[in-house]
Amino acid sequence: MRFEMKSSSSDSDERGVTGARPDLRVLLVEDSPVICGLIAGIINDVPGVRVADSVGSERDAIEAVGRLAVDVVILDLQLRKGTGFGVLRAMRDMPNRPIVVVLTNFALRSYRETALALGARDFLDKSRDYDRLPAILTEIASSPPA
Repeated sequence: MRFEMKSSSSDSDERGVTGARPDLRVLLVEDSPVICGLIAGIINDVPGVRVADSVGSERDAIEAVGRLAVDVVILDLQLRKGTGFGVLRAMRDMPNRPIVVVLTNFALRSYRETALALGARDFLDKSRDYDRLPAILTEIASSPPA
C-alpha cells in the first residue's frame, strides 16, 4: 500500500507567494497494510503533514530515505524483511538525516534504549501511544528548520 503526498500547489509556489513552509513529508515504514492505513490516516489528518511514501522492508526504507526528501520517518522495528534497527544503523551517516519516530509493538526497554542510542527522536508503543503521534508531528512541523 502506497500513499502519496497531497498538495494543492507546489512547494515553491507556497513559499514564494505566502511564505508558508511546505508540508512536512513523512516516510512510513510499516509492513502491515492495515496498520499502515491507520497510521497514514493519522498522519494525513495533522495540518501541514503528509505521507510522502510507505514501504514495508528494511531495504526499501533505506532506499526511500536516500531517494526522497523526507523530513520524518515513522519506523516499525519488525518488518517484512529486515528490522527498523537496520534502518537506523544505515541512516546514521546519511547527510540530511530525517527525524525518526519509532512506533512498534515491541516496546521493550532494551529496544527503546537501542533505538534512542541509534538516533530515534521518539519511541512509541503501538498498543497505547497512537494518540501521541499527532502532537509529536505537530511539534516537529512547527520547529524551525535545522
